Formats: sequence, structure tokens, C-alpha cells
Amino acid sequence: MKVYKSKKIIILYLAPVIISLVIFVYYPLIRSIIDSFYSWVSYSPDRKWVGLANYIQIFSNEEIGTIFKNNILYAILSVIFQVGVAMVLAACLEELFMRQSQKYFRTILFLPSLISMTVIGLLWQALLNPNNGLVNYFIHYIGFTNVTPLWLGDQKIAIFCCIFVSQWQYVGYCMLLDLVGIQKIPRELYEAAKIDGGGSIKNFIYITLPMAKESMLVTALITVIGSFKVFTEIQIMTGGGPGRSTEVLATAMYRSAFINDEMGVASAYAIIIFGITLVLSLFQLKITHSGQV
Repeated sequence: MKVYKSKKIIILYLAPVIISLVIFVYYPLIRSIIDSFYSWVSYSPDRKWVGLANYIQIFSNEEIGTIFKNNILYAILSVIFQVGVAMVLAACLEELFMRQSQKYFRTILFLPSLISMTVIGLLWQALLNPNNGLVNYFIHYIGFTNVTPLWLGDQKIAIFCCIFVSQWQYVGYCMLLDLVGIQKIPRELYEAAKIDGGGSIKNFIYITLPMAKESMLVTALITVIGSFKVFTEIQIMTGGGPGRSTEVLATAMYRSAFINDEMGVASAYAIIIFGITLVLSLFQLKITHSGQV
């Protein structure tokens, strides 16, 4: 009887979570998968079965190459800066001469990740304004008066501006994760290396990087997953322009749904994003569960 009662109590505690997951996660997911096989528009009950036509339309679109290129470029540069640079910063903060002031630098570098991306997007959109933005003002101030980059208005560099904004925000967050990984490394290894004449750079290469590789891998996978879900900074700063040069999967989904009113195509974009992130997430779970790299 006691076992039966405890089972009932456990089920009662789990019920709200399970119901919430079904309503807000699993049902929308299944509905999106089904919707991706139909042609339909918002505020209309008419739906037409089209099978894989929405997916074929997406992958036959001449802009799909640019879309995937932007997401992949986002992922590569994010790994370099949010993982590589963050690890270097974390290692610097763990040096003995930085220990006393570590908390101040840690706070300063982490603060941008607490700010809303919408606010950050609007802030950098103003800073990069080619006419009255502070970035071009500074360029002119230091003597380059004939140089006036368009920044977000230039098809060749707009995507790099958007990527830079993300790195500026999240490097501090990744640095904190790496800092936790470094602090778990036994100090005896560094003391032994110091006796053998090892300097900071050698210690970083031969001790810090090998011993913190798991935290770096987790950070890298989180960063890559986020790069394929990126939306807010692109939408706020460029809206996918100029000329669709900064379009990514999420903004293409938004455009299909709320501008072109092609809800079936938008659902297909959503499932593509879900598929990519699911594969990456499963890979992350496998790696972190095994504890091996």
C-alpha cells in the first residue's frame, strides 16, 4: 500500500511537468511536422496536401546556398571566438597575478550576455550607422576621413557585423564555463611544471588545453547549436538584408511565415532547424555522457 501511495504522489508531482511538455513542446512539434506537408496560409481553414513540395521548394531556392553559408560561417567564427578566445581569456584570468582582480574582469566580460539581444541589436545598429554612428565617427576622428564603410548596408560585410555582435555578447559567457573547467585542474600539475621550468604559454598548451578539453567541447557544441538557431540579431540589425545577404534559416522561416504567408514552407524551415539542432544535441549528449573526447 505504501509503495502504491508513493507512486501516486510521484505521478502527481510529475503530472504538471508532463502535461506542460505535451502542450507546449511535443504537440507543437508534431503539428509543425504535419503542417510542413501541407500548403496553407494563416487565417484560412483551407489546406492542401503537397507532400515534400515545401522541402523541395526550400532546397531548390537559389538563396538556400547563401542561407546555409551564413549559418555555417556563423558557426565557424563563433567556435573560433566563443570557444578559442574565451579559453585564452579564462586562462589569463587564472594566472596568479590576475587572481585578486579576476572577479572584476569576470563581471565586466560576462555583463553583455545578460543584456537582451534586441537591445544589443538596436544599440549596434545605431553604432554602425554610416551617417552618424560612433564607429564611423571614430574612424574619421583618427584620420581616415575618406573612409566611410556602410557596415550593415554592405552585402559583403553585413553578415560579419552581425556575427561580431554575437561574439561580443557571448564570449564572456563561454569564458565563465571555461573558467570552471580550468579551476578543476589540479594545481599540483602547474606547480610541477613550474619546477620543470614551464612558462605560462607551455602550461596553457600542454596542461590547460588537454585537461579542459571536455568543457571546450561542450562549449563548442552549444555554440554551434546556437549558430543554427540564430535569429534576433539578424532580424533586428538587417532583417536578412541587404539583398538577402545576411539571411539565415530562422529569418528565412520568419519571412516565409509572416511576409510571404507561406505557412507550410515556414513549418518546413522549422523542421529543418529542428533536425540540425537535434542531431547536434544528440552528439553532445553522447560525448558528455561518455566522458571521453
